[in-house]
Amino acid sequence: MFSSVFLSIPPILASNSIVYAFKESDVVGQAICVILFIASVVVWFIMGEKACSLNAAMKKSQAFLKAFREKRNPLGLKDKAQESNSPAAAVYLAACERIESFHLELPGGGRRAMNDDELKVMRSAMNQAVEDQIVILAKRTMILATAVSGSPYLGLFGTVWGITVAFTKLAQAGKADVQTLAPGVSGALLTTVIALLVALPSMVGSNFIASSINDITVHLDNFVEEVYAKFKIEQLDSYRAAAGDQE
Repeated sequence: MFSSVFLSIPPILASNSIVYAFKESDVVGQAICVILFIASVVVWFIMGEKACSLNAAMKKSQAFLKAFREKRNPLGLKDKAQESNSPAAAVYLAACERIESFHLELPGGGRRAMNDDELKVMRSAMNQAVEDQIVILAKRTMILATAVSGSPYLGLFGTVWGITVAFTKLAQAGKADVQTLAPGVSGALLTTVIALLVALPSMVGSNFIASSINDITVHLDNFVEEVYAKFKIEQLDSYRAAAGDQE
């Protein structure tokens, strides 16, 4: 029974302490607390949204890669790529758009294989598309980085300001006792506590998101090489066929 009562005391004390410290803060301290609270809400929203979008992007890209591997014609997935709305599909469409500019169609139907220069241009277009996708995936992550680095300084400013105000009130009161000093100090330290509650989740979320973006980047780079290899094999097959016809 005593253990259950003991475990229930800290949350109650913490809640009451936060309310008490907030009430004892001055306007500047309360404003900093409100700003940090709003920042916390924004940070959690961004982390949730990015986690869902990055997970969906990876799954859709993996599904598109599977379809690409199963397709014999490397240019036969344009319709599926437009429906996929995945980073890998965007990279693939960039390759298709560049290939169309080469006018590979033959008069009798079909198309010729690309030469080495055309393959290099196609790969360059795909690499550029990968970079564009990284920029899209990393959108709004700067807010998390700002929360990680900026919120502790804002909390520290609130603490220093609050302690300064507390000692000023202590000097004006003309007596040095805990009852006079404690309210101001508790209000001052509250900003640091809230700042850490913003910074720590932001740091964890920022690292997780950076790792997820890195995984997708590696996946897209590998996809670029796989597309290039498939067209390179097509080129080599055409060379072998031409050599066989000459014999």
